[in-house]
Amino acid sequence: MQVLKRISLAASLALLGAAPSFAGAAQPEAVRTTPISTPLGTGAFKAIMEVDPGLPTHTVYRPANLAALGGQKLPIVAWGNGSCANAGNRFRWFLSEIASHGYLVLAVGPIGSAEQEKGPVPGNLKVGAPAPASTAGPPASHSSQLIDAIDWAIKENGRAGSPYRGRIDTTHIAAMGMSCGGAQAIEASFDPRVTTTVAWNSGLFPDPTTMAGGKVLTKDDLKRLHAPIAYISGDILDVAYPNANDDFEKLNGIPVFRAYRKNTYHEGTYGEPNGGAFAPVGVAWLDWRLKGDKAAAGMFVGADCGLCRDAAWVARSKNLVR
Repeated sequence: MQVLKRISLAASLALLGAAPSFAGAAQPEAVRTTPISTPLGTGAFKAIMEVDPGLPTHTVYRPANLAALGGQKLPIVAWGNGSCANAGNRFRWFLSEIASHGYLVLAVGPIGSAEQEKGPVPGNLKVGAPAPASTAGPPASHSSQLIDAIDWAIKENGRAGSPYRGRIDTTHIAAMGMSCGGAQAIEASFDPRVTTTVAWNSGLFPDPTTMAGGKVLTKDDLKRLHAPIAYISGDILDVAYPNANDDFEKLNGIPVFRAYRKNTYHEGTYGEPNGGAFAPVGVAWLDWRLKGDKAAAGMFVGADCGLCRDAAWVARSKNLVR
C-alpha cells in the first residue's frame, strides 16, 4: 500500500487547499456574485447561509423556510474546512446543496470574504509532488469547533424561542470535513454522539500529526471510531488518495466505504455549481446513514452499488450492509 511521505505541519496545511483564512465580517453584498441571502441547492428546501448570533464562530447552512419542513427534523452535520480554514463560506456551494436536502450544516468559521467562496484553490497536487512552500503556523481552526457546533445545535433544539426548537434531530449527527477538515472530523467522531463520518479528500498521515488542532493523531486513533465512515477522494492525482486508502485498510469492526473519482485532483468538485459530482454522493450517504433511506443505500452497498457501476468511480467497502 502506497502511503504519503512524511511532511511537516506547515507543508501539510499548504497541501490542504491553503488560502488565507478570513475570520472577519462578510464583504459587502455588492462584491458578491451571489448574495449571502440567496437560497441555493437542488433539494426540496433551498438553503441559505448565515451566522447565528448564538454561534458567531461558525456559519450555518439551513433551509431558508423552516416552516416548509412540516414535521421533518434536520439531522446535524458538523463540517471542517480544507486547510483548516476558519471561514465558513469556504465550501458554500457544496454545503448549500447538502443543506437543501433537509440538513442543518454547521461549518467551522464565520462568513469570510467572497473570494473564499471559489472553493479550494486548484493546485493539481499529485502524490510524490514536492510540498509547496508555506509559512503556516498553527491551524486556524480546531477539531473542537465541530463539537462546539454539535453542542450548540442540541441546545437550540430545546431552547425556548429558538427558530430550531423541536426541528433538529439530535440523535443523528454527522462529522464531515475536507482534507485537513477531514482529520478534524475523524477526531470529532470519537464523540459517542456522532453517528457517521465522511472524510473528503482526507485520511490520517502515516506519522503523528497535530494538523487538526487537537490532540496528536496517529493511525492507532482509528480504533476509536465507533460509527460508519466513508472516505471520498480523487484518484492518484489527489495527494490524500494514499492516506484514505491506508485508513480503509486499517479500519476493522465498523462499516467503512471507500470511493475515489477518476481524474480528480485534491480540490475535488466543491466549488462547482451545487457542489459538482461530490455533492450527490454526500447527500446519498447522509440520507442513508442519518435518515434511514434504503434507496440511497443503493449507491454504496453491494458489488453492483451505484458508484461501483459508475465508470467515473472506483468503490469498495467493508462490513457495509443495507
